[in-house]
Amino acid sequence: MERKALRTLALLAALAASTQLGAQEAVGVPPPSPSGWSAARTEWGDPDLRGTYPLDQVGRTPMQRRPEYGNRLLMTDEEYRKAVDAAADVEAGADREDANNQLGAGNWFEYGTALRQTALIVEPADTGRIPALTGEGKRLQTRMRSSWNGEVFEKLGDFNSLDRCITRGMPATMLPFPYNNGVRIFQSPGWVVINHEMIHEQRFIPLDGRPQPHEDVKSWLGSSRGHFEGDTLVVETTNFNGLSPMVIVGPSNGTSGIPTSTSMKIVEHFTPGPNGLYYEAWVEDPVVLTGPFKIGYPWTRNNAYEPFEYACHEGNTLVWANIRSTSPRYANWRAENERKLAEAGVTDNGGS
Repeated sequence: MERKALRTLALLAALAASTQLGAQEAVGVPPPSPSGWSAARTEWGDPDLRGTYPLDQVGRTPMQRRPEYGNRLLMTDEEYRKAVDAAADVEAGADREDANNQLGAGNWFEYGTALRQTALIVEPADTGRIPALTGEGKRLQTRMRSSWNGEVFEKLGDFNSLDRCITRGMPATMLPFPYNNGVRIFQSPGWVVINHEMIHEQRFIPLDGRPQPHEDVKSWLGSSRGHFEGDTLVVETTNFNGLSPMVIVGPSNGTSGIPTSTSMKIVEHFTPGPNGLYYEAWVEDPVVLTGPFKIGYPWTRNNAYEPFEYACHEGNTLVWANIRSTSPRYANWRAENERKLAEAGVTDNGGS
């Protein structure tokens, strides 16, 4: 089945979910289970979380609350109707492009629809936004570079971890993106694995009670340890390397990018329900942020969704070629570099 047809199925599922959430009153907590319902179990007795969860089903809900919503956790009926209509109009972009023999953002982006809640961040409830940066957080933010905000590209540090096809970072990896939003959960005795379509990332989460590695052992996505509390999978992640962003520098995330430090800690809850699961994440980084925040939103299971290959990896020469051919910033730097080389009597051989 073609991706477009799968997107249509995903949108129908998302619209069905949004209709159910139209009467949403509580935000930031798992919805109550229907009377008589109980979570399925794996063959070895753990709560069964396995399945595919395309996060684009809530892709039109922003991570941070927009100013027009003030301190409200939920949209009004009119606001929500407009949000769903706007999402449907964006999703129809592929059909409009096809009718005009075009290929553009309509066929590329997969935003899905919107939740009634005003943001994916549910605490602090009064703002729905990431708390203010500390002094050190502001200093680190000024050093954040990416292909979106750079003027000169001379070294690896001029590109962030997403540009380099390494990771979007945490908690960004667990949030919707404009495309490649497939998330699959696999389980085996003593393990949960979360596989992401975007940047083909996997998070391996042991459940056997082993301690975290030594504090000197750090990685891009941190080190996760999980256990079940009733039906809920609880995952604590530490040992971050402080090199990936909390929120990427980009054109549409409402920030100039949020950095991380090696002190970041994230506690996640995955609570199963009849149609999927409810995801929660408590994020704290006392070096960067003046306070913690919480993300909370539903994941709807849709096993008809087929993830595509994300053909990008660190050191991929096609990525650099694309940046070179499409970025006017790179072109300007290239011209200036060639001028300086010519003045110095050096011939540029086309290397990076």
